[in-house]
Amino acid sequence: MGLSGKRLGTAIDLLKGKKILVTGNTGFMGGWLSAWLLSSGAKVTGYSLDPPTDPSMFDVIGLKARMKCELGDINDLEHLKDAVKRSGAEVVFHLAAQPLVRRSYLEPILTFDTNVIGTAKVLEAVRGAPSVKACVCITSDKCYENREWVHGYRENDPLGGKDPYSASKGAAELMIASYRDSFFSLSDGKRRVGVASARAGNIIGGGDWAEDRIVPDCMRALSAGRPIQIRNPAAIRPWQHVLEPLAGYLQLASKLLTDPAHHSSAWNFGPRAEDHVPVSQLVQLILNQWGEGKTQVMPSANQLHEAGTLRLDCTKAHTELGWYPVLPLKESVKMTVEWYKEYQREPSKLWDTTLRQIDEYVQRAQRSDSGG
Repeated sequence: MGLSGKRLGTAIDLLKGKKILVTGNTGFMGGWLSAWLLSSGAKVTGYSLDPPTDPSMFDVIGLKARMKCELGDINDLEHLKDAVKRSGAEVVFHLAAQPLVRRSYLEPILTFDTNVIGTAKVLEAVRGAPSVKACVCITSDKCYENREWVHGYRENDPLGGKDPYSASKGAAELMIASYRDSFFSLSDGKRRVGVASARAGNIIGGGDWAEDRIVPDCMRALSAGRPIQIRNPAAIRPWQHVLEPLAGYLQLASKLLTDPAHHSSAWNFGPRAEDHVPVSQLVQLILNQWGEGKTQVMPSANQLHEAGTLRLDCTKAHTELGWYPVLPLKESVKMTVEWYKEYQREPSKLWDTTLRQIDEYVQRAQRSDSGG
């Protein structure tokens, strides 16, 4: 797999001591990113609404006491501008979003306001903050116009989306590209701020309690002794542990700091080909790790549209960033279930559990360099 571990280590070293702003730090992925940055010695400020779930990753690992946190809406432009300036951030990771496909049908205006206009306001705040040198905007693999291809989507494939969530992510990508080319390019070809978008697959990991996501649904059902209800057992998704794309985001941010002109573009971060599997296979892996449980397929009548097959081609990240996934899906599921079981046993130890999993991931990436 090349130099994945070495380049991850270099990225972490480069970000150590830097001031970093994370929007959406109270969310699942934002919580993991904040924990990783803090453990690496970065000076992290969060800008977000209250945690979107109860319990939440943010609360159970005690992030409020470990980092600067500012309560705010990304659509409150003046507050956001002020917060970005006061943070003194050199790097911005934008993760704040309405992240749920099914909720987008119930609240389409909120979804577009948050995912498109909110992202534009983050970039507007970055534009007015002299300290910022790099901005990574997280969108989604669902930004692509889904044609149910058996092969993976590449970064230059058409954008689109039939459901409001997917459409909002496709629109966000167009807007990010517009801001990047309109406001962050200089006449000599250089860039004042490196701006990139990152498109990840379906993320799993401990600390996710969102509604209508398969892993949280599994954990709730198994903890209560109920059958796991599955909507689309045959739907194929690019499953990956949360630490996999986060490693890519860290490497991308470091490249935006050192060579923004070459790396200011869109990037895919997905799993290896064999980990694009049906929902039913993922659930069986979860049951195997949990040790017991049953499943129940929900009736198909009046189901909302969701993609059947979705795969990512990550050749660009492999070639230009040296990023590769390092965890087989079985190992990703094992880490995920272990985290939730620790939550049941001893929630006060989850900060240590989270850092241990991050450390084990980094070590795994380093071993992959030598074929281990």
